[in-house]
Amino acid sequence: MDTRPGEELPLDQLEPYLRRHLPDFDGPLSVRQFRGGHANLTYELTFRDRAFVLRRPPFGNIAPGAHDMRREYQVLSRLPEYFTPAPGALHLCTDPAIIGVDFIVMERREGTVVRYRLPEEFGGIDRVEERLTDALMRVTAELHLVDPERAGLADLGRPRGFAERQLRGWTQRWQLAKTEENNDVNYLADRLGQNIPEPQAVSIVHGDLKFDNCQFQPGEPDRVTSVFDWDMATLGDPLIDLAGTLSFWPDPKIDPTEMPIPLLVGDWPDKAYLKARYAEYTGFDLSRMPWYEAFACLKTAVIAQQLYRRYRDGGTKDIRMEQFAQAAQAFARLGRQKIEVNR
Repeated sequence: MDTRPGEELPLDQLEPYLRRHLPDFDGPLSVRQFRGGHANLTYELTFRDRAFVLRRPPFGNIAPGAHDMRREYQVLSRLPEYFTPAPGALHLCTDPAIIGVDFIVMERREGTVVRYRLPEEFGGIDRVEERLTDALMRVTAELHLVDPERAGLADLGRPRGFAERQLRGWTQRWQLAKTEENNDVNYLADRLGQNIPEPQAVSIVHGDLKFDNCQFQPGEPDRVTSVFDWDMATLGDPLIDLAGTLSFWPDPKIDPTEMPIPLLVGDWPDKAYLKARYAEYTGFDLSRMPWYEAFACLKTAVIAQQLYRRYRDGGTKDIRMEQFAQAAQAFARLGRQKIEVNR
C-alpha cells in the first residue's frame, strides 16, 4: 500500500467490506494514495483492471460541518446527469467499524491536473494558459447555471442568508483553529459583516473550485473532464465560488517570499480576465466582487490555519503544513487590502 505514514487504510476491515457491497471489486487489491491535496484523503483502489477512488476525511480534529462525506455522496449520486464533469459516486459507508469514519467510493477518471505550473502535456500549445483559464471559467459558469431542483439537489442547502452564515461559520472556525491573535482576520470579520451583498442567483456552490480540483483532457486545454472535492458543496451565492478561485490566483499584492503555498507560475491571464469571462458566460453583475474576494481571502486564511493546527497538534505528519500559519497570515493581509481599497 503506497500511502503516507499514519494515513494507511485498515485493509483487514475495508477489503472484505468492499467485496460485499460492490460487485465489481474482484481480484487482488492494490492501494495508492493521491498526495496532491491537503485536506480530505484520497486513494486509488485497483482490482485487476478496474480502478476506483476512495475518499475519507483527514485524521485529527475536524471543524464542525467540514469534510462531509455524506454531503459529497448526495451531490455525486445526483449531479453527474446534469453536470458531466462531476464523477459519479458508487457507495457511501457510514459504519465507523470499517475505517473509523464515513467514506465514499466513486468512479476513477483519467486526466491532467494543473497544480502550480503548466503540465508538460500542455507545453507548446498556442495560448495554452489563456485557454485553460477560459475552460475553468466556462465549467464554473456551467455549474452555477445548473437548476438545483431539476438536478434533485434542492435540499442541498439553505440559500437564504447563505453569505451571512458563511461569514459567521468561517469566523467561528478561525476561533477554533487559531494559535495566536491576528488583527487582519479580526478586521476582515468585522468589515465584511457590515455590508453583505444580496445574491443574484441560487446556485450549486462547489466550495473549492480551482485548477487542482479539476482534470483536463490531456493535450486539450479547452476541456475540463472532471471536477472533484464536493464535500463542501451547498446552495448559495455563486460569486462566493468565483471569489474562491480568484483567491488562489497570482496577485500583484502577494509577495511570493511571504507565501509558503505556491500559486500559479507562468504567463497566466490576470484576475480581470477571469472575471470578464465568467460574467460573459453567466450574465451576472460583478460590481460587488471586492467584498467576495475579501471574504474568500478570509476563508482561505482559516483553511490554512486549520491545516497548520492539525499538523501542530499531531493529526498529520504531512510536513507541507508546517508553513501554513504563515500562509494564513498572508491571505488575511491580502483580504484586508481588498476591502480597504473600496472603503
